[in-house]
Amino acid sequence: MDFRELDRQAMKVTADVVSQIRPDQLRLPTPCADWTLHGLLRHLVSEDLAFAAATTAGTDPSDVDWNAGWLGADPVADYQRAAAGYLAAFEPDSVLDRQMRINVFGVFPGSVAVTMHFIDTVVHGWDVAKTIGVPYAPDEQLCAAALKVMRRFPSDRPTPAFDVIVEVPDDVSELDKLVAFVGRDPAWA
Repeated sequence: MDFRELDRQAMKVTADVVSQIRPDQLRLPTPCADWTLHGLLRHLVSEDLAFAAATTAGTDPSDVDWNAGWLGADPVADYQRAAAGYLAAFEPDSVLDRQMRINVFGVFPGSVAVTMHFIDTVVHGWDVAKTIGVPYAPDEQLCAAALKVMRRFPSDRPTPAFDVIVEVPDDVSELDKLVAFVGRDPAWA
């Protein structure tokens, strides 16, 4: 399945949230393990830049710096530029079959890379929204798709950002199920 449209939708919702960040909020703690909002936003910029670079870098471990994103005087603009670069890099259909190394996870075709980016975007969009106290309302079907894919990931997770599963009742939203599945408490405040 081509997840690019779902990823674009997730990026739009996340960009709407990121656009509301004020400079005085950058040092706030986030639901994402060990990151302030500044660190989380820097991570999002780094991921967008690195995923874009991975489309042309190949499969060697040293080809892409997954921590290359930096925030300058206008962190929201930095995020917007990196996101636009990611979207442009994954626009051609040919990128879906291209093999690329994705951080510590291994070598995958671009179609899998898009799916990984999609999940990261949905979850970290929620992290940002919770941190700054603004609504975050991606479509339920979008959240259900992300949860379905995430449930296929191995239980041995290589990063603390998607750590332990938090138990939630069956009747919570698909978004709450997703964030709980990747180690966040949906009631985080």
